[in-house]
Amino acid sequence: MSKTEDTQSWPDLAIGLYDKLTGRNAKINYDFSDFKIGVPKAAGSEEKTEWTMNGKLSITTESK
Repeated sequence: MSKTEDTQSWPDLAIGLYDKLTGRNAKINYDFSDFKIGVPKAAGSEEKTEWTMNGKLSITTESK
């Protein structure tokens, strides 16, 4: 089974992507406009609160 098939969650996917890009001078840009997401109110909680994101997020990797 490949590493991609082992991915079980969004955090696993993000970690895998970061691992692939680290050391390749990669840059990821996200631009949010009224993006809404339900976030657990506490660790392990089923109760959610809504977050709204607007603006830009940049993630840059660099090898040293």
